[in-house]
Amino acid sequence: MFRKIDDSISVSPQISVEDVRAAADQGFTMIINNRPEQEEPGQPAGDDIREAARAAGLAYVAIPIGHGGFSANQVDAMRDALANAGGPVLAFCRSGTRSTFVWALAKGADGEDPELLARKAAGAGYDISPIKPLLGAR
Repeated sequence: MFRKIDDSISVSPQISVEDVRAAADQGFTMIINNRPEQEEPGQPAGDDIREAARAAGLAYVAIPIGHGGFSANQVDAMRDALANAGGPVLAFCRSGTRSTFVWALAKGADGEDPELLARKAAGAGYDISPIKPLLGAR
């Protein structure tokens, strides 16, 4: 279920409270929630995921991203979260795509090669070509 992009981050479709323990057992140190609350009926509440993360000794950051796109604030928040994670991160949204996109935008803003980012994303099953022209544009 968790798709490894590289040693620093994996992404996932929506996780459950039970998945938090699996994330901790796999060595993740932080969970990043990129999903807006109540995006669809029956979605686990971010507060429940946050509490499960804390109980499992994981840091938790919410950077909700709707379907309207990405703001500079969201990219900066992702950069900060990744820089302060202290170990591997698990980021999730509905399908993992928005998490992959905001990761790529954050890494691109840090100067990482867009081609390398695209290869890493593709290795996890995600196509970042829609945002590739934006990588490193800051």
